[in-house]
Amino acid sequence: MLDVVLAAFAARPVLDPPADALAETTETLAEELSAHGGLLATLDGRPVGALVFRDRGDTMMLRRFGVVPSAQGHGVAGALVKHAVAAAMGYCELEVLAREELPETVAFWERHGFSPVASTSPYVRLRRELPTAWSAADADAMRELGERLGRAVRAGDLVVLTGELGAGKTTFTQGLGRGLQVRGDVTSPTFVISRVHPSLVDGPALVHVDAYRLGGVDELDDLDLDTSLDEAVTVVEWGAGLAEGLSESRLEVTIERALADDATSGPAGAGLDHRVVRIRRTVAG
Repeated sequence: MLDVVLAAFAARPVLDPPADALAETTETLAEELSAHGGLLATLDGRPVGALVFRDRGDTMMLRRFGVVPSAQGHGVAGALVKHAVAAAMGYCELEVLAREELPETVAFWERHGFSPVASTSPYVRLRRELPTAWSAADADAMRELGERLGRAVRAGDLVVLTGELGAGKTTFTQGLGRGLQVRGDVTSPTFVISRVHPSLVDGPALVHVDAYRLGGVDELDDLDLDTSLDEAVTVVEWGAGLAEGLSESRLEVTIERALADDATSGPAGAGLDHRVVRIRRTVAG
C-alpha cells in the first residue's frame, strides 16, 4: 500500500507545505492500518488506489486517499468512496481534509456527497452524513443487513443488540456471522449463555452472548469475555446496561417494529414483520 500512497501523492502539483503523506513509511502506515484499517483498490490485479481510516468517535476520517496516475479515469476513486461508505456502517459521518490549492479535489468530494464545513489554511474540511437507520421488511432483509455490518466490523468491535423478544436479534446476528465468514450455525445462545464461532478465513471469531438470563454485570464479568475481546467480534444480545463496560467503544444496534405508516409488513411466511434497525457507534465519555 505504501507504494500506492507515495505514487499517488507524488503525482500531484507541488504544494507548500508538502503533503505529509509523502513522509509515510512502512512502519507508520502499518501502525495506522493496524489501529483503524483501510482499503486497497486493484485494477487488473495491480494495486492502484488506497485509503486509510482513522476512527474519531462517531466520525470516520478518510486519509491517504489516492489513485496512481496510470489508473486515474477508470472509476477507482469513486469505487473507493463507495466501499468506504459501506465500511463505515454505524458511524454518523465521514470526514476528509482536502488542500485548498487543489479545487478539483474539493470538487471531487462534493460530487460524492461531501460538503465543506470548515477551512483552516491550507485545508478544507468536508463531511458526508451517513445513514443510521435501515428498513428490514423480512428475515432475509434482516440477515442481509447483518451481513453488511459483518463485512464492516473489525476484531475488537463490541456489538450490543437491543430489541424485544422476537425482534430479530438472532436473525441479525446470523447475517453478521455470514459477513464475518465464521464456522457453525448461529443460533440463540440463551441456554448456554455464549457461543464462539471461529473464522473460516483467518479473520476474527464471532463471540455470541445472550445476556437475557444474566442477573447483572457481575455474571457477565464471570464469562471472562475481555480475554478474547481484542481478537474477536463480540455480539451481546440484551446487552444494554450490562455490556458497556467491556469496551470504551461499541456499536449499538436497536431493532424496533416499524410503525404502520412507516412500512408495510413483510411477505407472508417471511418469519419476521417489518423492522427498523438503528446502528450507531458510541464512545464512552
